[in-house]
Amino acid sequence: MNVQYISNQQGKRTAVVVPIKEWNKIKKKLDLPDDESVADEDVQLTKEQLIADVKEALEEVKLHKQGKIKLQSLDEFLNEL
Repeated sequence: MNVQYISNQQGKRTAVVVPIKEWNKIKKKLDLPDDESVADEDVQLTKEQLIADVKEALEEVKLHKQGKIKLQSLDEFLNEL
């Protein structure tokens, strides 16, 4: 997959650019609507779920830095969907 990263002035990655062909595959795997006019509340996570997901991700990063787990690549993640 040919993704591009956008970094801020400090070099921290702040965004990812995914080719439209790949994005369409991701949307299909995630069963996201094709209609861009869908109301935001139809595709947004609840605040509680978002917080739980971020906490889980931060814990995984902590374990990775300690050498206890290996993080997935984007391709590995997408193949799970």
